[in-house]
Amino acid sequence: MLRTRPTLALTAAAALMLASAHAGTAQEPGAEQGPAAYQDAAAPVERRVNDLLRRMTLEEKVGQMTQIRVGKLRGDCNNVPGPLVESCMKTVLGEAKVGSILSGGGDNPAPDPGPKAWAEMTNQIQKYALDNNRLRIPVIYGADGVHGHSNLPSAVMFPHQIGLGATWNPELIQQAGKATGEAMRATGVFWNFAPVSDIARDTRWGRYYEAYSEDPFLAGSLAAAAVKGMQTPAKDTAQLTATAKHFAGYSEPKNGHDRSAAFIPVRQLQDTVLPPFQAQFDAGVKTVMINSGAINGIPVHASRYMLVEQLRERMGFQGVAVSDWEDLRKLVTHHKVAADYPAAIAISVNAGVDMAMEPSNAAEFTQGLLTVVRDGRVSQRRIDEAVRRILKLKFELGLFERPFVDPAAAERAVIGNGVDIARKAATESMVLLRNEKSTLPLSTSVKKLVVAGDTADDARRQLGGWTVEWQGVPAEGPFPETTTVLEGLKAAAPQTEISHAKDQASAVAEAKSADAVVVVLGEKEGAEGPGDTEDPSLSPAQQQLVDAVQATGKPVVVVLLTGRGRVLGSVSDADALLSGWLPGTEGGHAVADVLFGKANPSGKLSVSWPKTVGDQPMSYDQLPGANGGASSKYDPAYPFGYGLSYTSFEVGAPTTPSVAKARDNVKVSFTVRNTGSRAGTEVVPVYIQQPVSAVQVPERRLVGFARATLNPGEQKTLEVTFDTDQLALTVGDVDGAGRREVARGGYLVEAGGKTAPLTLR
Repeated sequence: MLRTRPTLALTAAAALMLASAHAGTAQEPGAEQGPAAYQDAAAPVERRVNDLLRRMTLEEKVGQMTQIRVGKLRGDCNNVPGPLVESCMKTVLGEAKVGSILSGGGDNPAPDPGPKAWAEMTNQIQKYALDNNRLRIPVIYGADGVHGHSNLPSAVMFPHQIGLGATWNPELIQQAGKATGEAMRATGVFWNFAPVSDIARDTRWGRYYEAYSEDPFLAGSLAAAAVKGMQTPAKDTAQLTATAKHFAGYSEPKNGHDRSAAFIPVRQLQDTVLPPFQAQFDAGVKTVMINSGAINGIPVHASRYMLVEQLRERMGFQGVAVSDWEDLRKLVTHHKVAADYPAAIAISVNAGVDMAMEPSNAAEFTQGLLTVVRDGRVSQRRIDEAVRRILKLKFELGLFERPFVDPAAAERAVIGNGVDIARKAATESMVLLRNEKSTLPLSTSVKKLVVAGDTADDARRQLGGWTVEWQGVPAEGPFPETTTVLEGLKAAAPQTEISHAKDQASAVAEAKSADAVVVVLGEKEGAEGPGDTEDPSLSPAQQQLVDAVQATGKPVVVVLLTGRGRVLGSVSDADALLSGWLPGTEGGHAVADVLFGKANPSGKLSVSWPKTVGDQPMSYDQLPGANGGASSKYDPAYPFGYGLSYTSFEVGAPTTPSVAKARDNVKVSFTVRNTGSRAGTEVVPVYIQQPVSAVQVPERRLVGFARATLNPGEQKTLEVTFDTDQLALTVGDVDGAGRREVARGGYLVEAGGKTAPLTLR
């Protein structure tokens, strides 16, 4: 088998010279001679797109609408790891003229998954594409950087989004996004399939930990911050685009199982599911990934209503819409709404999908698309519309001018990049759920501490899914450099005897001579379907362990490193409970900082913590029920926005203008005072209440929030501004056919449990 030349190790200067040389030699053969406006970096993007589009053949256009897995370019040309193979690249990049390549979870260069090898791999793919494409259109490479450049074992892994949600800190999330973008760009990955905009309301769902919050406003605010960070303008490479995913309703399967059917009334869709995506669109995200599942019996990637009427016409998105993994084919194999693959391609492209993540058979997709264009099922106009968006994206990112990266700079941009941010984010994500008898913080002068539990020294569980590989770090590694909780505690208290009890019997025996016991519990790492559970509770073995050590009479601290709020059972009676979610590579340090009091916990629940199995789906903004008893009320173990501190705060009554008009910005101010004995950070949500409404509304809806770090006795005045448009609801009858409107009349603005009246006119 003919293999490629040795991998290219281009310096930044050499890459720039090579890119310039390619740009200068591209010519249109045939009738269209003369200067190529699309090669002029100074020309307006629209002019460049128009010029290039008119030069392209239909075959070249459909190639741009295709995204293929990198495994088809190497090894045996069928996903077996190995070096890039010229014959494989010829099939995909030369013959099928594919415009985008992706790495799925675990699609690392082999045998070296390091940053330099990544840069060399993407450079080599890019060079082959440019050398074998008459118009020299660069490919765009994509990957799932969902909590850092998470395919790379050498990268810093930030907390997963469910933990970042508990920080209520958009600025910090933007910083993490910036570090992620820097690492990905340095390796030639200019398309990040993140962040997730889905809302988390069902703890059975295997991707629960990938969402920021159950609340649309909070989820949208944090996702928008991540987009801004990831898309920070670059000077040394082309730009990177983030992705709003999964548009829309993906997290709402009726039975809690990934990609199962969802049934969402239009009112709920417009008022709850779509707003987090609008926040990302407003933040400038350039791509959107389409939901793999179906809503109300229609696969979303086959729904013109979703992808044109909602996405384009109502929400104003103008970028590229890409399908998820192999979803067009699944219209035949799973959804069964198409008789064959060409029919499925026609349905999805006509519905509004611009690029298909095929990812396995380039020729079958491109030939299928060519067939349905030639027989009239898909118009040339629709093809041009999709390709125009794709070309515009590539021009805006600067890929025509900077298609290559400098492998020598890749390690510096990846290894250690964001480690301080990761530790801060993990620390701020910690939610103190319970602290009886002031068990925490522990003193670093304690003589003996027993550490037990299934996740105390398990980096794989601490990191979760989408780490190195799709389902998490493989058993054989390689492992990201991770500080486990056991290691973090030992580093934080070197004078303390810390005993690691690996089973229940040894934990009980060691506890008899200890000052306290720390039990670290988690869940098996996983993603998507394998991560689903029908019983989102702690296991009997986990509960028995905590019961046994509590029976010793020693203080017991339970640390929960889980991707969802687990039903606690008897564990809820532990002296202290700390939720650390899936805190990433710095999680051990963060847990230790909180347990020993170096950091004062400030995390607040961005989701509702369930009390019993069956409490799903659940959210604080559930609509009122007609049963006056407890069965129809919001009754979690710990509510949305909950989180204890080692100090105490007092929030003053909010002040706000008494009257506002449509599209006004309403300014809410209130004081926050630290009434305790140590410094701390308080998060204050601001809610709106609507006592009377023509359609049902939640008891309260989040419209903003503020953070304040205060010394003992210190007081600050905080301000939160919200747009009255945030109060819009879909009016009308049961069919939800009405428009979204802001109702005039009386409201209450709530902060710190106190309210102020507001009238909208």
